[in-house]
Amino acid sequence: QVQLVESGGGSVPAGGSLTLACVISGHTYNTVAWFRQAPGKGREGVAAIYISGGSEIYADSVKGRFTISPDMLKNTVHLQMNSLIPEDTGVYYCATGFLYSDTINRYVYHIADLNSADFDSWGQGTQVTVSS
Repeated sequence: QVQLVESGGGSVPAGGSLTLACVISGHTYNTVAWFRQAPGKGREGVAAIYISGGSEIYADSVKGRFTISPDMLKNTVHLQMNSLIPEDTGVYYCATGFLYSDTINRYVYHIADLNSADFDSWGQGTQVTVSS
């Protein structure tokens, strides 16, 4: 059974930190991503990692503050979020996919934003709330 289980969400004041975890099982993939959806807004890709090559991808809005990292011995991908701001508030979703190299390169070189359509397995989401 395909499973992605997110954890680590919570409520923190601005400037605080949270680390999310996504435990993955039951399928194969080469890329893991985190998306978020703020209240009243669409879903936004925030970070991704190409597992084999280790390439990391970040949205401009989180670059320098968030870090995505794998722990494949535990089939887990983390999203470390530092210097949180209220605009980071939202439901965070973990997603996996098996992406073509050309697609990965478009992400790595920021030719394209992370596209949810490239990811076919999704977790249930975990809430992150950052207060002012």
